[in-house]
Amino acid sequence: MTDAAPDHEGLDPTDRDAFRAQAHALLEACLDHLEAARERPWRPVSEEVREALMPPLPRSGIGEDATAKALAALLPHGTGNTHPGFFGWVHGTGTHAGLLAEMAAAAINANLGGRDHGANYVERAVIGWAKEIFGFPETGSGVLTTGTSQATVIALAAARLAIAGPGTRKEGITGGPGLTAYCAAGAHNAMLKAVELLGHGSDSLRRIPLGADGAMDLTALRAAIAEDRAAGHSPFAVIGTAGSVDTGTFDDFNALADLVAAEGLWLHVDGAFGAWARIAGDPWRGLAAGIERAHSLAFDFHKWMYVQYDCGAVLIRDEAAHRAAFAARPSYLEAQDAGLGGGEPWFCDYGIDLSRGFRALKVWSTLRAYGLDRLGNAIAANCRHAAHMGALVEAAPELALAAPVCLNLCCFRVVRPDLSPEEADTLHRRIAIRLQEQGTCVFSTTTLQGRTALRAAIVNHRTRLADVERAVEGVRKTCGQEF
Repeated sequence: MTDAAPDHEGLDPTDRDAFRAQAHALLEACLDHLEAARERPWRPVSEEVREALMPPLPRSGIGEDATAKALAALLPHGTGNTHPGFFGWVHGTGTHAGLLAEMAAAAINANLGGRDHGANYVERAVIGWAKEIFGFPETGSGVLTTGTSQATVIALAAARLAIAGPGTRKEGITGGPGLTAYCAAGAHNAMLKAVELLGHGSDSLRRIPLGADGAMDLTALRAAIAEDRAAGHSPFAVIGTAGSVDTGTFDDFNALADLVAAEGLWLHVDGAFGAWARIAGDPWRGLAAGIERAHSLAFDFHKWMYVQYDCGAVLIRDEAAHRAAFAARPSYLEAQDAGLGGGEPWFCDYGIDLSRGFRALKVWSTLRAYGLDRLGNAIAANCRHAAHMGALVEAAPELALAAPVCLNLCCFRVVRPDLSPEEADTLHRRIAIRLQEQGTCVFSTTTLQGRTALRAAIVNHRTRLADVERAVEGVRKTCGQEF
């Protein structure tokens, strides 16, 4: 019999006091970074920084001290979405409470696929709060996701099983009638990705034209459903939009709920950011009326609830359909009556992932730290910021709104009669880039009525009216410059 090989030294710090000092220094750097957010707009990443961030594969480690310094050096090179003048796309900002939660979550390093441990109860609390906020029944289910894109796949998989039957999970969809889904023209591209990932193909998603109010045209929707049925297709889901990605408009959820009930379909709502209008108070709360009647709802915490990336969620009214679409427990995941293997239900039975991070803790911490009322007030303030931007645009002779401001989005154009439409489109894209590079503010661009517009989506709890005024003034100063 030979002597056992010596134990490996492991990966824990050999000098724990030194590591504590390194960790405290990095925490101070993180806090300094957040406190200086107003002085830290997005900046282009230099070649020197790129090279530092993409070194050769490390064969020998550099140690915790050098790693901590490298992490601190990374802090100024983010997206810039913590800056109060960041209005591009729909980028959330994060909170100090979220920073604390991420530290604790990393130390616990929990896997929320299942089992009986504290982290799962935190996620259950978050799902329960979300059901209460959005008016879903206590008997409903939910799961946290990477974001609304993943949440939409989960919701439509449950919808398919509920409407088309459990055979779709075992036998697939080959050879049967083509399943079709319906959404408004201009709905987020995540809807298209979801039907593609579920194997239906992009042609199965019918784009329904908008009515004069910017909502899905119900007459056109009914006609499309009837036409598909006459052609031998099988409609299964209608996807409503709470806050369209371009202009923030809402579908009429009560009307959609009545329609799907009559047609025997599933109503899913894409509420990525706009669903949170429900906690903003009047007049914005009314935009989400009827959202509680949906069969499923997808939304993000990391957008308009200011939680650190990433964290989305899906709520599903029919827990049985939700579980039936995903539950799969092989012998090595067999449930126990007690012990660590207990703790039913397991979240892995309600989604795609078996290994799941502790996303719930930053939501739990944000809601507990600030409370729903304070978060709702911040959301309402962002809506007022967008309205103020719209008023500034309307007052400026060289600017014009591209769409009415109804929520937290403001889309507008520069008025340049001397330019062709194509030249004007190019001008708007160049203005956005120039302001980004100057560190003035961040607009993104979109296409409305076939022409490019500047787009501000305000989901930043640090934004103030002065930031909005600075951004509009930046456009006015830049729009007459030569590029």
